[in-house]
Amino acid sequence: MNMDRVFQHLYLVGMAAGFTIVIGLLLGVLTYMYKPLRPFILWTVDILQTIPVLALLGVIMLVAGASSTTVIIGIVLYSLLPVVRNTYVGLTSIDPALKEAATGMGMTKVQRLLSVEIQLAFPMIFTGIRIAIVTSIGTAVFGAVVGGGGLGSVINRAILIQDMRTLMEATLVLMAMAIVFDFGMGYIEKRLKERRTQALDFDEDKTMSTKEVL
Repeated sequence: MNMDRVFQHLYLVGMAAGFTIVIGLLLGVLTYMYKPLRPFILWTVDILQTIPVLALLGVIMLVAGASSTTVIIGIVLYSLLPVVRNTYVGLTSIDPALKEAATGMGMTKVQRLLSVEIQLAFPMIFTGIRIAIVTSIGTAVFGAVVGGGGLGSVINRAILIQDMRTLMEATLVLMAMAIVFDFGMGYIEKRLKERRTQALDFDEDKTMSTKEVL
């Protein structure tokens, strides 16, 4: 099997992941900060997730043409839901007392968001990013239909000529990619949660010590 196709697949996933993280975080923060936008944003990302991948790519192809750009846009739109929702849930689940403490220190709403809330919510946000990336590895296979290349083109050709060996090789490579990313990011996610727990425990101990002195 041509390794160029493997690297091309990773390129599609990597580019899509970058845009998904940036756009997903922005939409998640907007959902959290601006209540009137909340139903519209959440409804939109929910609807995008329900559209069949091939149909979504077909619509995008009418505008962007048959290319890797169409595949990247499709993966981004299809992967936004876990990032947006986890960002929103992570920010809303922060203890209100911590928010009040940050406000009491003179932080503005934006300063509090950047310096306190996003850091505390990041383990939850990272979980959404992990889900989006692992899912996009499989979603990128459909890109072959619109000329996106990657392992999808290898699988499609193998099916057409009934080349079972190549089909199995490409499938195993896809599975290996998904497993490596899932376990690797899962380990990072676990460490982030441990650090968050330690930070919260430290803040509680510090608060109790201050009360004892008073």
